[in-house]
Amino acid sequence: MSAGPRLILLHGGAGTGAAETMVARARLASAGVTAEAARAGGFASVVLATDDGSIDTGEHYAVDHDEPATAFSLRERVLGLVGEAEPGGVAVMGAGALPLLAAEDFAAVREGLSGGGRAAVTNNFYSADLTAWSPGALLAQVGAFERDNVLPRRLRDEAGCEVSVLPRSVRTAFDLDTPADLAVLALSEATPAGIREALPPEGDLPLAPYRALMPLLCDPNAEILVAGRLGSATWAHLERETACRVRVVSEERGMASSPEGHAPRSLVGRLIEELGVEGFADELASLADGVVLDTRVLLAHAGSRASREDRFQGDLLAPENVSDPWLRDLTAALATAEVPVLAGGHSLLSGGLMALGDQAWLENDRRLGLAPPAG
Repeated sequence: MSAGPRLILLHGGAGTGAAETMVARARLASAGVTAEAARAGGFASVVLATDDGSIDTGEHYAVDHDEPATAFSLRERVLGLVGEAEPGGVAVMGAGALPLLAAEDFAAVREGLSGGGRAAVTNNFYSADLTAWSPGALLAQVGAFERDNVLPRRLRDEAGCEVSVLPRSVRTAFDLDTPADLAVLALSEATPAGIREALPPEGDLPLAPYRALMPLLCDPNAEILVAGRLGSATWAHLERETACRVRVVSEERGMASSPEGHAPRSLVGRLIEELGVEGFADELASLADGVVLDTRVLLAHAGSRASREDRFQGDLLAPENVSDPWLRDLTAALATAEVPVLAGGHSLLSGGLMALGDQAWLENDRRLGLAPPAG
């Protein structure tokens, strides 16, 4: 049997804002949990590539620091870690990507690379959080790329890989990328202990609207509105796994990897333009009992240049900490809306909603005496 694959975890550009630091701490904890699961799933080695000089060791991974004062190229960085010949293949993912992946999922990735030939495995063909391929040297046939989420398509089109996609589940869909994802992890009992220990105190997260929205998922008389980059797989999951009615506005999927010159446009953004942010927040109560918003689409539509720290503070529903005027006004309106509003990015509308649904049904069954108490 050949040696297992190598896993490359990317951890960099974390930022220094309070909310950015909050997310970075959880993502680094996730890296340790992910590395342990990968090794248990048959991966031969795990390396954390980072620009953070304060990280010098990890319990389940080696650390490789970026070269200082060198222009960063993601392609060259990953190529340098692939080595001359990785017999079991290579996988790459962000340090906080797919934090709920288990050893069995990594074993499935390894199995997908073991058949010989040019093979690749991913969790999402069009916007990957994890991409694995074999032989590892095939990456040299792929041209420059700035985001690793394009790798499955590029490996297929430029290196001739046959790409397989992992089955869709909470574990293969949930990404730890924003404070909204931290809120989901704080509420979910599926969160690994190693990550839970790195989460901020509950008082630092806007858990009240999450707790208010969760019972709606189990209520056939309720309706929720989900707006943003919602994929068909998650929509189907909501239709199948929730009791409530679901009003969906799916728009700007693939926005992060769209062609140069693409100008994002949003129907929800147009509604905000027509009603103003306060009028929009008031209108939400007439549309649904709870709302899940991908605010990145709205920011792109508005042409906002809000910083990542501002976006993260918006997810925390903390307008007093948002410096961008448009996002500050929107955040203030959403924080005081008549119905619970969850604000976040793409992951909230995919694995986040799926994880909230699982936890909501568990708590619903406990209320009915159909499940054992927590703990």
